[in-house]
Amino acid sequence: MDLGLHLANFTWSGGSATFVDDLVRTARAAEEVGFTKLSVMDHVWQIRGVGPKEHEMLEAYTALGFLAAVTERVELLAWVTAAVYREPGLLAKEVTTLDVLSKGRAWLGIGAAWNEEECVGLGLSFPPTAERFERLEETLQICLQMWSDSTEPYDGKHYRLGSTLNVPQSVQRPHPPILIGGGGEKKTLRMVAQYAQACNLFDSPELAHKLDVLRGHCDALGRDYDEIEKTVMTRVDPDPAKVDATLEHLAGLAALGVTHVHTMAGDGSRTDWLEVFGDRIIPEARKL
Repeated sequence: MDLGLHLANFTWSGGSATFVDDLVRTARAAEEVGFTKLSVMDHVWQIRGVGPKEHEMLEAYTALGFLAAVTERVELLAWVTAAVYREPGLLAKEVTTLDVLSKGRAWLGIGAAWNEEECVGLGLSFPPTAERFERLEETLQICLQMWSDSTEPYDGKHYRLGSTLNVPQSVQRPHPPILIGGGGEKKTLRMVAQYAQACNLFDSPELAHKLDVLRGHCDALGRDYDEIEKTVMTRVDPDPAKVDATLEHLAGLAALGVTHVHTMAGDGSRTDWLEVFGDRIIPEARKL
C-alpha cells in the first residue's frame, strides 16, 4: 500500500512570513519520506471540516506548478478538480502543461464539484447536479480526445470545440492517469469504470459495498476491475502512540483491495509528523 499527502490546510503556525519556505520544505520532505502522491484541493475558499472559509487557500493548478518545480519524483494532482470551474479544453491544457513541466508526474483528479457557496461568491459556474455530471463526463471525453492523436472537433451537449489540438502532448502516454472522486453508484462509479485509472472513495462502513458496485459497472462495461487503483481519503494519525492502531486500520483497508491511502497534511511549519510517517508508517504500509 502506498500513501499520499493532501495539502488542504495552508494556515500554518509559522504564518505568512515563512509560508513559502515551509511549503517547499513540506513538499520535499513528503517526497523524501516516501509519499507517492502530493495533492491540493481545487477550492478557492477554505472548506468546512478543515477551517473557516476566510483561511488561506491557494489556486490548485498554480500551486501544482510550483510544487512540480521543487520536487522530483512525487506524483502531482488536484484532489479533485471541480469539473465546472474551467472549460474542458483549458483544463486538459493545464494538466498537460503540468505533466510536461514535471517530466511525467501529473494526474487528472476530477469530480462534479459541490461547493456552491464559493461559486456564488466568486462568480464561478455551478449548474444543477444533473448538469454538473453531464459536464463532468463531457470533460473526461474532451481530455481523452485532446490526449489522443485526434484534432477533430468535439460536439457535445454542453461543450463544443472546433479542434482538439494539444501541443506539446503529455509526457505520459497514452495520457496522464485519471482519478475520479466520489461514490455515486449510478453515475460516478460508472464513469470510473468507463474512463478512469483510479477511484477515490471515503473511508466509511460503505466502502466494501461501493467497491462491489464498481465491480458491477466494470463487468457491465467489459473493464478489468483489477486495472483500477482503489484509493481512499482518510486521516492517518501520525501520533507515535497510535501507530499500531493506524497500521491495523490500514491493513483492514488493504484487505478490501485498497492500494493507496491519501491523508491530510499536518502543520507545514513543523516536520516531526512527517518523520513519524517516514520512520514508522510508510515502510510498514508498503508491506500490506
